Amino acid sequence: MRKVLVINPILYTAETNKIPRVTSIKDTMIYTMCLGFLRAGCEVTLIAAEDYRPVKEEKYEFPVLWFHTVWRSVFLPRCFPYMPEIRRYLKKHKEYDIIVTSEVFATWSYTAARVAPEKTIIWHELAAYNKMLGEIPAKFWYRVVARFMMRRVRVVPRSEEAGRFIGQFMPKVEAEPVDHGVDTDKFPVAAQEAREDLFAVVSQLIPRKRIDRTLAAFAAFVREGHASFKLAVIGAGEEEEALKDASRELGIDGKVIFYGRLSHEKLLPVLARAKALLVSTEKDNNMVSIVESIALGTPVVTTSVPYNASYIRRGELGIVEDDWSADALKRVVSENEKYVKNCLAYREKLSCAACAKRFLAIME
Repeated sequence: MRKVLVINPILYTAETNKIPRVTSIKDTMIYTMCLGFLRAGCEVTLIAAEDYRPVKEEKYEFPVLWFHTVWRSVFLPRCFPYMPEIRRYLKKHKEYDIIVTSEVFATWSYTAARVAPEKTIIWHELAAYNKMLGEIPAKFWYRVVARFMMRRVRVVPRSEEAGRFIGQFMPKVEAEPVDHGVDTDKFPVAAQEAREDLFAVVSQLIPRKRIDRTLAAFAAFVREGHASFKLAVIGAGEEEEALKDASRELGIDGKVIFYGRLSHEKLLPVLARAKALLVSTEKDNNMVSIVESIALGTPVVTTSVPYNASYIRRGELGIVEDDWSADALKRVVSENEKYVKNCLAYREKLSCAACAKRFLAIME
């Protein structure tokens, strides 16, 4: 049985340096990936930053080690944490066959690349320089640290865009991306006849997600003769009250349901019944909500911003248009059966076990 160590200190996104505390990490992307390694017949251990430990103790299907971050004013825990204990752990525990780390621009990936380069795979998402301090640290890291001190490790991009970017600096970049996986056993698929006159938004309610644009497009769609449709907005954030006010001003407040933040158990059945997931973001990388929507058989209407957009367009898993409008909603409804069928055909590629097996194959 192969032993896999996953190092992913940042378990979820924090928009500010005040990291929100959660009650569980079982809905996070990296926890699901670890489940994928279990399903593939491996022993797996996860290392995460203590800053992301949930407020309640919970039982996990595999060991989760919580390491403390240091020098926090320089190495910000929300985006660039430093945990010196990782080096000591890797030097002491040589039993792992594979070490999977997240991101090239990361202190933990550098440590793994130096201590155990032949065992390390870096799962890389970014397709541009990190904006920290005007991109200066990131440019130095990629052009010097990664190019000359991390070049012996293999890199698996999470998107085509990420692969093209990191390929400028590192020689061992896999050609085929591996996106975030999902635990398909927990994802219900609704039959076409069970889908409702419903669209869904699954997002933080923050400015860069541009949910105001989604509301405006949905309002125009309703005015054009689709009064039976509703919009489920699932998520929480600083813009919640402003978005509720906007829905009232647009005359659709009776058709927009604000659910707040939901657990996967409650979220997935809503998304599975929808005609489409709606995404208007103006700044994102790979979006887990998009992966989960496709795994449910629910098409996606999105801008070209998320890196997932390339395979949505290629596989006809929905509609990709910048500044999409009510017209896109009409098309995704009229051709919904085709889009749902395409999503279901693509679903298995997104299972966490299938993603884990691709990592294992790389090291064989």
